[in-house]
Amino acid sequence: MFKSIDNIDMQVQGTAAVAAPSLPSSLPETMVTKEKIAEWREYLAEIDWVPDLGMDIGSPAWFRGLVTLVALSGFAISCLPDFGPIAGHRADALSGYRADQARSQMIAPLAYGSDTGIRMAATDAVRPLAESPERPSIELVATLGRGDSLRRVLQRAGVASNEAAQANDLISGAVSLGDIKPGTKIDVILGRRPAKNQARPLDQLAFRARFDLNLEILRDGDRLKLNRKPIRVDDTPLRIKGTVGSSLYRSARAAGAPSDAVQKYLQVIGSKMSVSRDIRSTDEFDIILSYRRAETGEVEVGDLIYAGLDRGGKPAAQMLKWQSGGRTNWFEASGVGQSNGELARPTNGRITSSYGMRRHPILRYKRMHSGMDFGGGYGAPIYAVTDGTVVHAGRKGGFGNYVRLQHGGGLASGYGHMSRIAVSNGRRVRKGQIIGYIGSTGLSTGPHLHYELYRGGRTINPRSVKFVERAQLGGRELRNFKGQLQKLQRVEPGAALTTLKSASAQAEPEREINRLNKPLAS
Repeated sequence: MFKSIDNIDMQVQGTAAVAAPSLPSSLPETMVTKEKIAEWREYLAEIDWVPDLGMDIGSPAWFRGLVTLVALSGFAISCLPDFGPIAGHRADALSGYRADQARSQMIAPLAYGSDTGIRMAATDAVRPLAESPERPSIELVATLGRGDSLRRVLQRAGVASNEAAQANDLISGAVSLGDIKPGTKIDVILGRRPAKNQARPLDQLAFRARFDLNLEILRDGDRLKLNRKPIRVDDTPLRIKGTVGSSLYRSARAAGAPSDAVQKYLQVIGSKMSVSRDIRSTDEFDIILSYRRAETGEVEVGDLIYAGLDRGGKPAAQMLKWQSGGRTNWFEASGVGQSNGELARPTNGRITSSYGMRRHPILRYKRMHSGMDFGGGYGAPIYAVTDGTVVHAGRKGGFGNYVRLQHGGGLASGYGHMSRIAVSNGRRVRKGQIIGYIGSTGLSTGPHLHYELYRGGRTINPRSVKFVERAQLGGRELRNFKGQLQKLQRVEPGAALTTLKSASAQAEPEREINRLNKPLAS
């Protein structure tokens, strides 16, 4: 049996060396041999061949461990492989057909001809060219930049100046050059030139001139010929409807309306009612956009043309974009609209006296007239020029019955000589709301409205701020307006998003020139 580890450590530390076992000589030789082997095994097992070299430095056990380390390291080093070159069979150099065949199957760098494949291998039959041949044709894409001209774009692409001018004239006869949008891609094919000192001839040119038109120029002998290729376009408007919910903007965006269209819708509806106070969560928004889609798959989303709001199944607001008198305005379903301006007209009467120095009709001397006078019948309504708060409603010296409104941005307005006041102090009024009626109270020679405008507490000329003039459609124009309104209301939501089938059986191309160059089916 082996001794314990503690006994072995004590033996190593207490004695300089372990004495080899001795056996009695009177035993038989076979038994002596077996006993001796067993004794040696036990002896060798008790020796610590790998002691800790950090302890008992200089002791016999430490030197024994050092010898073990050196022996193992030498054995490991002797097992390292040889990193010298591997001997191989030396073959004779290839020549003749075998050399050509081997060369044809290698991948050579560009500096050595880059010939790969047996068909491209250079043999003794190859003769160098006196000059490199030109490509029979060149295909390229030119882009029309902002402020650039079509003629200059073609010349930069390599088209001769006379052919560029000819192509420019042909295209301008088919479409206005100003209608070609910047960024338009022009596919150009230049043919073989007769000499290197001449420009390549224009063989083919194709591009999208308009959303509904492709133009193509082909060479016909010595001249160029223009081909028009109309594209079928569907103009069904895009109608988007939905419930307002907690946020009209988020609900409209979730329904698929573009952000700029939703912002314009809020502006138009906001001119009729307060978006934050008057619109309910159960109301339904109705947005109609101009929308065009071509049979080739392109889509153009236009501007807002109708803004509506339904409440309980009935329209609460209907605003249609309409052009009248050369100006585009928003009109209500009744045909009443407003043109551009900042302030509403305070009354419908004509202007009888302007802002500035004048002779007072009662006091009989010249003094500053700090406002504008509007004529009108007794009891005619007076309107608030814009949203504001009533800061004075009552008698005020020579103004008689007087109302003053405070607006945002330091702007205020005053209305004098009223026969009756229709608002009270502290009340919030809306643009166009009736605040009183024309009269002749105070220093007045007859029924009229004295209107003043203040900025920063001082009077300014009311003419410096443009009035909003109300427009009213009538007659045939009103009938056309209502007919267009009814036509839009018959459009089903999402009808413009249905699949538009092409009028031709050909596949829709990515580019016009690619379609023209496709081989015909056999």
